[in-house]
Amino acid sequence: MKIIRQMDLKGHLLTAISYLIPIVCGAGFMIAIGMALDGDPATDLLAGSYSIWDVLAVIGGLGLGMLPVVISTGIAYSIAGKPGIAPGFVVGLIANTISAGFIGGILGGFVAGYLALGIIKFLKVPSWAKGLMPTLIVPLLSIFLGGMIMIYVIGTPISLFTQALTDLLNGLGSSSLLVFGAVVGLLSGVDYGGPINKTVFAFVLTLQAEGLNGPITALQLVNTATPIGFGLAYFVAKLFGKNIYSTMEIETLKTAVPMGVVNIVEGVIPIVMNDIVRGVFATAVGGAVGGAVSMTLGADATVPFGGVLMLPTMSNPMAGVLALLANILATALTLALIKMKFIILCPKARITF
Repeated sequence: MKIIRQMDLKGHLLTAISYLIPIVCGAGFMIAIGMALDGDPATDLLAGSYSIWDVLAVIGGLGLGMLPVVISTGIAYSIAGKPGIAPGFVVGLIANTISAGFIGGILGGFVAGYLALGIIKFLKVPSWAKGLMPTLIVPLLSIFLGGMIMIYVIGTPISLFTQALTDLLNGLGSSSLLVFGAVVGLLSGVDYGGPINKTVFAFVLTLQAEGLNGPITALQLVNTATPIGFGLAYFVAKLFGKNIYSTMEIETLKTAVPMGVVNIVEGVIPIVMNDIVRGVFATAVGGAVGGAVSMTLGADATVPFGGVLMLPTMSNPMAGVLALLANILATALTLALIKMKFIILCPKARITF
């Protein structure tokens, strides 16, 4: 079981992302507030002439600039424990330095972590040197080997791939953006913060690290809109004199909707589990519509969390508002209509599976 856990690549990545999100949110809000009030993230703090908004922008920019280092350290720590921290940190710094970016940080974290783990397991040293393993031998060997691999083996290809991917997405036309946004939105919503959502999050976070804020904004807007859409579906059905939720589900909505406003989608899961097919279908339709609108209109939050609090961090907040409204309405109308149709066809049946 321990070996299986150590080979759980997705698990290590998601663990590192859980460490990363608070840094992204904190630093993102700092730079967003600073730049909104005319702060400059390129300000030289040693020059002696700067405003508090410049300071906030610089702090936020420094934090976001360290994302490859954070993800590399987190992955290596997840794999090897404390011995993975030093090589993960240094290899992440190298990835940052050679412009291998977030993808380089991810791969570097796996390299550093498994190198440290391999050294611990397979390198036999005399008894007098065992005390040096965690503080000298493992860090020295894993940093050296990981650094060489990053610089001479994977660094350049990853850097070229990252640049090519960034250029490709920057060059997408309106129709391509619509399709790409729809796919991101659909995949973001269908498992309500589960493995699919987090896998997509890892991908779009990679793009954000390269300066592309649109995809991760689409994902987060879907997370925000879905619970609100479920809540609105209740009122849509009421307009037709129908009740599509049980008493318990209505109580759940009272907490799920406010949670959605601040970007927590998991509150709606109990309702979905009572009617999985219709719940997931409505979420997928709403997510695809919301993602398409978000990407097409250019919603670009600099902070990839916070629900409606993301809107002020966008260069075009109205794009985010319209994407939210489109997603909420599509989810609500789809869910209300398919549930009401089922009630009409099967008036004595419960809406559960």
